[in-house]
Amino acid sequence: MTTATAMNKTEIRGVLLEALAMIAPEADFARLTPDANVRETLDIDSFDFLNFLIEVDKILGVETPEADYGKLNSLDEMVAYFGVRAGGL
Repeated sequence: MTTATAMNKTEIRGVLLEALAMIAPEADFARLTPDANVRETLDIDSFDFLNFLIEVDKILGVETPEADYGKLNSLDEMVAYFGVRAGGL
């Protein structure tokens, strides 16, 4: 397993997109801009979003508290958040 402390922003973004593709394989990722709301753009419900976060946590070796879910709206926000949670970028 790769840890996020050894990953740069591009690699973390790749992990996020890979995890999103696992829970929303039919989604149109071309519409997903870095600052767009991921859940709204890809039509992801709360259960799928939770599964996405569980997968990201597992891959990056972090644990995202439920209180922080509201901070994770766009890809840019997620990259920044997971970079810090995993030891800083």
